[in-house]
Amino acid sequence: MLQPIETERLLLRPYHISDISTVQKIADDKAIAETTFIPYPYTTEKVGDWINSHSTLLKNGDAYPFAVVVKDENQLIGTMTIRIDKVHNKGELAYWIGKDFWGKGFATEASKRILDFGFNELNLNRIWAPVMKKNIASAKVMRKIGLSYEGTLKEDVFRMGNYEDVEVYGILKKTYR
Repeated sequence: MLQPIETERLLLRPYHISDISTVQKIADDKAIAETTFIPYPYTTEKVGDWINSHSTLLKNGDAYPFAVVVKDENQLIGTMTIRIDKVHNKGELAYWIGKDFWGKGFATEASKRILDFGFNELNLNRIWAPVMKKNIASAKVMRKIGLSYEGTLKEDVFRMGNYEDVEVYGILKKTYR
């Protein structure tokens, strides 16, 4: 069972079936979809399938998806997930934050805590994140939390009718502060 973890302002907790409509309402936004890898449109059915997949992901240790909740308001604002590559003992950081909550430091705060979780609780050797080149805000978050730019995968994903470059950021446990 995934235990909730906290930061100063946030609670990172497992998803519940009751979160489906909130996630769908927040994440079904073209502005989010254009710079992330989540489906668009993000239907209630797709969100439900995703949340229902969590028990298997967690049981197998394949991924740790957390709902990002502002503690003071008990408001779900996004997701923070670390996907595990067991063969190479590394994790992929993936997240989205609802548009109304951009620019408030929530992604940075939650990402820092997930790095700590990945290195100190999961004992990973490396954590990395793919960021669409046009997603300048996420690239900034990666640098703020200590990940280094490692390279660009040219036209790596086909998204909304366009091939998009993906920048790779990463950090090793031995260089993590």
